[in-house]
Amino acid sequence: MAGTHSGAGKTTLTLGLLSSLTRRGYRTASFKVGPDFIDPGHHEQITGRPCPNLDGWMISREANRETYAIHAMGADIAVVEGVMGLYDGYDGKTESGSTAQMAKWLGLPIILIVDAKSMARSGAAVVTGFELFDPAAVFLGVVFNNVGSRRHLEYLNEALKGHVRMPCLGGLYREPSITIPERHLGLVTREDHAITEKKMNHLADLVESGLNIENIISMLPEIATANNGRKAIPVSASRKVRIGIARDKAFCFYYHDNLELLESAGAKLVFFSPINDNRLPPDLDGLYFGGGYPEIYAEDLSKNEDMRRQVLSKSRDGMPIYGECGGFMYLCRRISDLDRRRFEMTGCFPFSIHMKEKRSALGYREILIRRDTIIGNAGRTLRGHEFHYSDIALPDKKIITVYDVADRAGKEKSTEGYCIDHTLGSYFHLHFKSCPAAAEHLVSACHRFRQKKEVLHEPKDHRNKEF
Repeated sequence: MAGTHSGAGKTTLTLGLLSSLTRRGYRTASFKVGPDFIDPGHHEQITGRPCPNLDGWMISREANRETYAIHAMGADIAVVEGVMGLYDGYDGKTESGSTAQMAKWLGLPIILIVDAKSMARSGAAVVTGFELFDPAAVFLGVVFNNVGSRRHLEYLNEALKGHVRMPCLGGLYREPSITIPERHLGLVTREDHAITEKKMNHLADLVESGLNIENIISMLPEIATANNGRKAIPVSASRKVRIGIARDKAFCFYYHDNLELLESAGAKLVFFSPINDNRLPPDLDGLYFGGGYPEIYAEDLSKNEDMRRQVLSKSRDGMPIYGECGGFMYLCRRISDLDRRRFEMTGCFPFSIHMKEKRSALGYREILIRRDTIIGNAGRTLRGHEFHYSDIALPDKKIITVYDVADRAGKEKSTEGYCIDHTLGSYFHLHFKSCPAAAEHLVSACHRFRQKKEVLHEPKDHRNKEF
């Protein structure tokens, strides 16, 4: 599912198509291209299946194909929502990181979405350009969005004839009630804006009113989904650990592959809410705080003093704790909002976070670890993404920094990645599949912490007992 540009209607059409396919009884797998945490959540609500991210820069061609093969198995139909415009990638010279590149890597045909508002015959010129730009791109057809009437759609369809090879698959009529609210990091998450069954049916009705779904299905090629890659092999039972995963309205940004790799490395994932739970889950060996919106829920997080104290205590005890972006903000001393209200956080790091109206950072990042950490030793490289509207106020005393950072063009960025005891945090959402050993390293660090706990708390005659 590809658009001519961002905002062309990819997400609306994708959600509507997923709703229609699911309603018809098809087992549907979905995927999202690019470093997006919000759209996958909405996909998952509809399909009831995980929606992994595919990305041509953060992870390799082989890793993308492996993720696709694993999660498309057992499904009748796979739907991949693209990113930006079809040919938009990391620069103007190559296809790297684009939806077109991913479609070719996976061998998938493309449905092109064109915003036809205030356009008729010119729509054919737009479609012609996209069709001719890359002869290797395979198009299933075009769907026009923001169509004003049936006559408008007829004009668009007439304009295509004799000019393009791809057929018109239909159009989506203007429907303002379908839009999903947005905030500064994009669409509102599923935690804050659940797609109800009524909304799913509305989306399905919208798509089905303008597209012949069964005809589209009949045009799809059969694609083998045998896993020609390999999943990580779980380690022995002697290295199993329990890692607490913060998950609620404040912390909901996780790459599915990250969690899956942790499980494959031997971790049992135990989910909890820093907003609603008074205590951490029992018998944990590590903690993982993903990204999200701690600034939106700063007051609720601050009021949960018991949780904040417990997290700080675990950090000072040497428990491996990993925080990224919003999770990192929660691990800092306080968050100040746009009204300059200050909310106390856990204090694992002695930093103050200040929210800004304008974006502070956006882009892909390559991280070189230059000191041993809980996700890898010095010399290891990972890739990820940075996107936030806040800045750090650093304390007077020096804090250990552990990352050398470059953007996708190799230009050096400010050094970041902070480590105190075995607590590691930064603004970066790192994709563990860019370096699968990172998940294994984190599980190993948690296992060492478990062994230390057992030595300290078990009777002497049981200290050699295996887990």
